[in-house]
Amino acid sequence: MASLSINKILNNNVLIADHPDYGEVVLIGKGIGFNRKPKEVLDPGIAEKVFVLKSEKEQKSYIQLLPFLEEGLQRHIISAIELIKEKVPGTLNEHIHVALTDHLMFTVSRVTNGMEIRNPFLIETKALYPTEYSIAKSVMQVFEERAGIHLPEGEAGFIALHIHSALTNKELSDVNKHSQLVTNLVQMIEEQLDITIDKESVDYMRLVRHLRFAIERVKNGEKVEEPETISQLLKELYPICYNLSWKLIKVMQQTLKQPVFDAEAVYLTMHLQRLQKKIK
Repeated sequence: MASLSINKILNNNVLIADHPDYGEVVLIGKGIGFNRKPKEVLDPGIAEKVFVLKSEKEQKSYIQLLPFLEEGLQRHIISAIELIKEKVPGTLNEHIHVALTDHLMFTVSRVTNGMEIRNPFLIETKALYPTEYSIAKSVMQVFEERAGIHLPEGEAGFIALHIHSALTNKELSDVNKHSQLVTNLVQMIEEQLDITIDKESVDYMRLVRHLRFAIERVKNGEKVEEPETISQLLKELYPICYNLSWKLIKVMQQTLKQPVFDAEAVYLTMHLQRLQKKIK
């Protein structure tokens, strides 16, 4: 294995070095930075963990977290991120090292101090991002087994959003906004149609995914085509579902601040009508 050249010693257990293949990397290991000097050549085999932070901004952000990050917890978080990398069907944005570390530091602090953690969007997140949610549950298991820290169920939803954000290169604020939007739309549907949707049912999963893909189409400016005659027919056959679909579209437009193509109302009307017929 090629040797590394030390760039910065962050503390006794963390340093940044030049890797011949990956450029700058972060090395973690007990006492790895003790009595070291910049430009010193290092065998990478002595590091317990190695990860890449190419962006200088991410490096600075990570360095700022270190004084508040207990060494054992840092190891568990890095193990969790390695687990996520192994399981995701794509490449993670390196910002996850900063974002998830910051989030889990805060969460562990709250849990160990006996503070309650509630996640109002847990059910929607589970339905929207089933793969990320499943991986998040594995992350929680890492904390349970290696650190003896039991994270509450709602935490799986928060971790899943971080994974989805890193996987799709979307800002976490946008991912959160979309989850909240789906929650609001589902509530509107239940109120307007006077139904209660079983949140564990296939119907609920289908509805949430339909809304998710509609939101993504709007964000990407994808035009959906539909014959004009269908719109008029649905308006006459299913006026309640048709009017509700337009109310939902107006909420989507206001939240996303982007236009929604008329055809979305057609597909939404058909989906709502099937849902209403099945539940009632």
